[in-house]
Formats: sequence, C-alpha cells, structure tokens
Amino acid sequence: MDVTLEHIGFPVDADQLSGTLLAPARALPGVLFVHGWGGSQDHDLARAREAAGLGVVCLTFDLRGHEGDAQMLERVTRQQNLDDLLAAYDWFVQQPNVDENAITVVGISYGAYLAAILSSLRPVRWLALRTPALYKDEDWALPKRQLHQDPDLVPFRHRQVAWQDNRALRACADFQGDALIVEAELDQIIPHQVIDNYMSAFTRARSRTSRVIAGADHAFSEKPVQRIYTAVLVKWLTEMVVGAREHAAREKINERKRVRDGQSSAPSSHAAAAGDAMTR
Repeated sequence: MDVTLEHIGFPVDADQLSGTLLAPARALPGVLFVHGWGGSQDHDLARAREAAGLGVVCLTFDLRGHEGDAQMLERVTRQQNLDDLLAAYDWFVQQPNVDENAITVVGISYGAYLAAILSSLRPVRWLALRTPALYKDEDWALPKRQLHQDPDLVPFRHRQVAWQDNRALRACADFQGDALIVEAELDQIIPHQVIDNYMSAFTRARSRTSRVIAGADHAFSEKPVQRIYTAVLVKWLTEMVVGAREHAAREKINERKRVRDGQSSAPSSHAAAAGDAMTR
C-alpha cells in the first residue's frame, strides 16, 4: 500500500504559502471474497458492500459447480475450484484501481480452505477465514463431493493435525501477513479442533486474531449472527487497512524529515564558498 506526498504551493494576497499534500495512491486495497461449498457470491455481497465503504475494491464471484450448476457440482474437484480462485485473483490484481501489494482474501468454510492454499501461491497481505474447513491431502483429484463419503473425514477433523501434514496448514505456516479466524459457537460441521489446527499453524503471521460468534451455526443461518460476523470482519479490515495507510503516511513524513534534516545539516553553496575563501 502506498501513499503519495506532494509539495504544493498556493497564493494568498501577494504571498505564496507552501504545503504538503498526503493522499492514498490511485490503486486501492483489494478484497477478494470466496464463498463456501454449495454457496454463491450472493453470500458475500452484503459484506462486500460494507467493506467498500472503507475505500477498498471488492470482488465476489461464483466457483464452478455452484449457483445452479448442479451437474458440475457432482464432479468438480478441489483443483478446479482452486484454479477458479487463482483466475479470479489474477484478474483482480490486474485492475488499474487495485493495489496488488494490499490484497485481502476472505473465505468461508470450503472457500476459506481454498483461500489458505491460495496464500502459498499468490501474495496475500491479509487473510480472513470463517469456519475454515479442513480436508486430507489424499484424493486431491477426486470430485470434492465424494470426499464426504470418507468415513474418516469426521474423525480426521477431530484430530490434532500438525501443519507439516496438511497442505492448507502448511500454507498458513508460511503466511507472514495478518490473519483472522472466525469460529461459530454451535458449528456441527467444523469442530473446534480444526480451528485450533489453523490457529496453531499461523506461527509466522504478523498477527493472529480469533473470534467466536455466540449462537452461530456453521452456515450462520440467522440474520443477527450474520450481522455480528459482518461487524467483526469490517472492524478487522478497518484496523488492517487504516493501520497500513497510517504506517505508509508516517513513512512518507519521516522520509520528508530525513531529506529536510539532511539539507539543513549540509552547508549551503554560499557558506561553503565563504569557508573556502577564509582558508585561502
């Protein structure tokens, strides 16, 4: 994220005043939303609208096999949906109003699982995972729906999994940005152990924030808990984006001070000439 600093002057009466104009660069932070299994981008539009009020660019999209595509839902694989996410990311960062160095990815459940993996394949500065799902690395090419036929999937999600033993957790272990994990108190699909596995994996993250939404089920079915989640997400995004802008502004001001102090400490050309004359 960048901030521009420009020295300006403007007239008043017969004089000229000097000033400094600080402003965000034209490219704005981007927020990429990834919906969950069986969902659609409609689940993200309300939060995207709230986030856009922070002065960021938001992108929602539908993964293949979703939004009425029932036939493909039966055969779509994790790799295909990861390819969807990569394509969305690559298109997004090429937009002229998006800062490719200030990308947030917000994922829900299966989308959070894909978002975690994405962070190992593309630059992600901020990563928000709501009720992130966890799957075994095996059978990667198998249709995603068939993964739930594995009788060990539920026991697997109740086990402690080391970050070295899972692709999504390895990506989290390598992640060096800021992470948010949101857990549903009454989640019947993603047990607390999965949340622990993700949180434990973020060993190199700049910051880790976790929130539990009281009374929420996995799908956040009730409107009140949806509003609470939106408030949590927007508050975190505000802290991240505004904090980064403030940091960038401080850096520009400090740079200006260093240049100014360097100029004031260096002898002027007239003073240097006078000094040379005195030594001759």
